[in-house]
Amino acid sequence: MVTGIVLVNVDRPQLRQVINDMMALEGVSEVYAVAGEYDLVVMIRVKTNAELAEIIATKMTRDISGILHTKTLVTLEAQAKIDLEKVFNI
Repeated sequence: MVTGIVLVNVDRPQLRQVINDMMALEGVSEVYAVAGEYDLVVMIRVKTNAELAEIIATKMTRDISGILHTKTLVTLEAQAKIDLEKVFNI
């Protein structure tokens, strides 16, 4: 499983719509509205790096209006108290 953590700045009046549009993308498992430098934290869990790239570089930037800036973190290793692949059906 490949997990991407995307930090997103949003045009504030479009925040709710951006959240809804993000949640509609296959591979997006969670969207958190946060305080601080970024407006949203988006968790993407997919099988391959190619799928992650497609979501971030194409679907988020082309299909969702209101996104001003993103910063993407790709996990190298994950430790969890639960079986993440089983939970997220990956």
